[in-house]
Amino acid sequence: MDTNTRRFVILDRDGTIIVERHYLSEPDLVELLPDAASGLRHLNELGLGLVILTNQSAIGRGYFDESLLESIHHRLRELLAAEGVDLDGIYFCPHTPDDICSCRKPRPGMLQLAAQELNFEPQGCFVIGDKACDIELGQRVGAKTFLVRTGYGTQVAAEGTPTPDYVVDNLQDAAQIIECLLATGERRKINETKR
Repeated sequence: MDTNTRRFVILDRDGTIIVERHYLSEPDLVELLPDAASGLRHLNELGLGLVILTNQSAIGRGYFDESLLESIHHRLRELLAAEGVDLDGIYFCPHTPDDICSCRKPRPGMLQLAAQELNFEPQGCFVIGDKACDIELGQRVGAKTFLVRTGYGTQVAAEGTPTPDYVVDNLQDAAQIIECLLATGERRKINETKR
């Protein structure tokens, strides 16, 4: 992995950053989870890029179109900006599970596209989500994985598969662990340079 490349945190949207709502279709219903903004702000302060990857099969099912999804994401960006959080990108898969596309999580298509466009190494990422597909995505690309107990996370943790690297209560807890991991990695690099 190129040590000069900026590292990124790959985040699920529903149940990880915002309150889980079945097929969220109204910008006014976008609501940040407690500790989500503070966790994301902490990650920004560590110099990490932030990218959301979200499966949005409601588009493929015809429940709403991409322009409405764009409005939802505009509202999400507004709420985060008000909390001092800057996103580097939001990527979505509009397909249904039956479409067998390359971008629907846990397949790595969205992550690979983001990595190409934003110039980062997928295996150097931290992947955070509340569903098995988020953890499986991270494992497929060799990233560190975090299961948050928000959204569906408590249920997924109880089921025990897949096994993430870390299980945390929320994004703030994930940010604290990532800060420790980065600090440990930096100390290791310094020690290796001194040899």
